[in-house]
Amino acid sequence: MILSRILEHKKAELRRKQSRGYLAEMNGRIADRARPLDFIQALEAGFAATAPALIAEVKKASPSQGLMRPEFQDRFEPVTIASQYRDHGASALSVLTDQDFFQGSLEYLHSVKEAVNLPTLNKEFMVEAIQFYEARAYGADCILLIAAALDRFQLEDFFTLSHELSLDVLIEIHDERELDTVLERVPLVRLIGINNRDLKTFSTDLGVTERLAKRMPPDKLIVSESGIHKRDDVVRVMEAGAKAMLIGESLLRADSIESKIQELLSPNTSSKEEVATSRWI
Repeated sequence: MILSRILEHKKAELRRKQSRGYLAEMNGRIADRARPLDFIQALEAGFAATAPALIAEVKKASPSQGLMRPEFQDRFEPVTIASQYRDHGASALSVLTDQDFFQGSLEYLHSVKEAVNLPTLNKEFMVEAIQFYEARAYGADCILLIAAALDRFQLEDFFTLSHELSLDVLIEIHDERELDTVLERVPLVRLIGINNRDLKTFSTDLGVTERLAKRMPPDKLIVSESGIHKRDDVVRVMEAGAKAMLIGESLLRADSIESKIQELLSPNTSSKEEVATSRWI
């Protein structure tokens, strides 16, 4: 299973960072940073009658798809991509920082936050406390907790640690069991992401959002993640109850980020218009 391989590798990768010296370095960087932006508030403000708020993802590659674009092999410019997202309607950003499976970097997170003034999620597989200090030190405003990757005690402890570091938390689920665990163990969480991608097979199904949203308490802000490629997909997850959506692949593979965002967010934009104005950043 891909998730198991990622988690095993992540734990091995983090062993070298388990030192007082590295933690002190991260705390020093945190002391020099401003308070994080309000990620949840940005999503609430970005939700509209025509579309959920857009969390646009900066991602170079994935284990299942490889490079998002062939030219990323030689030229990947996260700040340019993030600026395009901001300029054309994204409410927030997500930046992949896993290096070995997604070719990400904490430096990508840092450079994006230095240049683009949008609340930003550190998209990472969080399994050790030191990662939360890293996220805060490199400029994250929100972190991701994946229910499938953590036990109930880790969910509680990591949620508490995140708030001690002034970070918002998005907890990601994929099935009813994970949802029940989150609601029982972390009742104060506001953001719950429903991942339409099965982390064992990497296949996607928007029916996951439709099914799990029905079980969601009204005080939760639902983020639909993965498998959203066209306007009909946006309408489908919005009608299911999603107030925000996390999209990366379809934006990065489009001929034009601007036109693709317009297509997804605007009810009257046709695919022909996208082709007519196609270009890459």
